[in-house]
Amino acid sequence: MNDRIEKSTTRIFKTVFPNTTNHYDTMFGGTMMALMDEVAFMTATRYSRLRMVTVSSDKIDFKKPIPHGTIIELAGYVIHVGNTSLKVHVDIYIEQMYADARELAVSGNFTFVAIDEHKKPVRIF
Repeated sequence: MNDRIEKSTTRIFKTVFPNTTNHYDTMFGGTMMALMDEVAFMTATRYSRLRMVTVSSDKIDFKKPIPHGTIIELAGYVIHVGNTSLKVHVDIYIEQMYADARELAVSGNFTFVAIDEHKKPVRIF
């Protein structure tokens, strides 16, 4: 199972442009959560290769604001697998564009359920 978790780990990078920021010139929290859910979905799907739906998100910690003009990396990996559900942890790291600085900004967990074509839960193999 560890090999499967490793192969499903998902990383994406984004540039924080002004159209994704709030009135404080930092990335809008709703945008961050949407990106985290998307990465979590990709991770869950890559792990299971089944239809997955988000059923919950828990404890999203906003540790540092993400200023515009930075690069972010979202990293998702499976942390628990049940019969029909799995949990994905997602971290967002801030990278400065013109320096080697990198720091953890946001973390959260997302739970998914595998479903069939009739939207009924199915077993994850």
